[in-house]
Amino acid sequence: MSGDGFYTALESMLARFDATARRLALRAQTVREFEAWRQELRTELRRAIALDTAERVPLAPRVTERVPLDGYVRERVELTTEPGVVMPVYVLVPEGLRPGEVRPAVVALHGHGGGGKLATAGRRDIPAVAEAIERYHYDYGLELVGRGLVVFCPDARGFGERREAGRQSDDDLLGKSCDLLNHMALPLGRTVLGMWTWDNMRLLDYIQTRGECDPHRIGCAGLSGGGLQTLFLAALDERVRAAVISGYFYGVKDALLRLNSNCSCNYVPGLWQLADMGDIGALIAPRPLLIETGREDPLNGERGAVNAEEQVAIARQAYRLLGAEERLEHDIFAGGHRWHGVRALPFLAGHLGLAGQEGPREA
Repeated sequence: MSGDGFYTALESMLARFDATARRLALRAQTVREFEAWRQELRTELRRAIALDTAERVPLAPRVTERVPLDGYVRERVELTTEPGVVMPVYVLVPEGLRPGEVRPAVVALHGHGGGGKLATAGRRDIPAVAEAIERYHYDYGLELVGRGLVVFCPDARGFGERREAGRQSDDDLLGKSCDLLNHMALPLGRTVLGMWTWDNMRLLDYIQTRGECDPHRIGCAGLSGGGLQTLFLAALDERVRAAVISGYFYGVKDALLRLNSNCSCNYVPGLWQLADMGDIGALIAPRPLLIETGREDPLNGERGAVNAEEQVAIARQAYRLLGAEERLEHDIFAGGHRWHGVRALPFLAGHLGLAGQEGPREA
């Protein structure tokens, strides 16, 4: 019985976590062991999130809008990612590209509370979105195009133009229906995370067809739920050559089991029995990875930023083993749950080979 007289299950769940979690934890001592572990964990993660249940169809890209803005052009593109499934994407293209010139590309993935692609693309002309941008420093897609990269800002399923019925009113512009999607997906053998990862992989396919994008220099970045998407996309698809995960790289016991009121899109059956976030992040090695952690972010859990530091230490084992420790950076900043960007923006531009944008490195 808990102190308030209720017979709760939390302590039992915590004990089960301690007994069964991280069956495929990173324990490799050699490069050969690491590569075998990586292949096994990737296979199990794909199965856990039901990634291979997705159905491939032609992307059939359709540009529906092209708006010249200050220093860049914003296109709205529709992509078909599965039968009957359309993903709207804002594509931000810097002005002044010469004929035949190619630039690195970055996928800017959103989380909750910003109206999907509206916030990452900097739609300050919409008052509710402008407020979200101020609160979370959410317009990192706009900041990236300002540095000369081609930026892709998609709506994830359940957000923006992809909200389900009942969540589509203008009054709920910043709302989400990923919880409704998980209610539908899990009994059908699917997960929201798997569908997001599939859509983002199909977006990489599209980026590789764009004439102004270098198909070998693609990065990814995201805050919160966008960090979740970035973590899994970069871990499972090596076309992501550099990644920034902001506000989403903490031990799940503190941040998702004890803090169990988080959105259902964070929860995948059996996932914690396989790995923690540091193990999944280790799959990205040796590609450049920067983690942002707000010291006062409540999602770190009651132990604070040390929860994230422990997971970064797990991932760092892989980078050290592969001789690439300098490619993993951890930016712990004074602040809460928001995008920081001070090191992240030059990190992405520098590692993707944009001249003059080399970022700071840890000693």
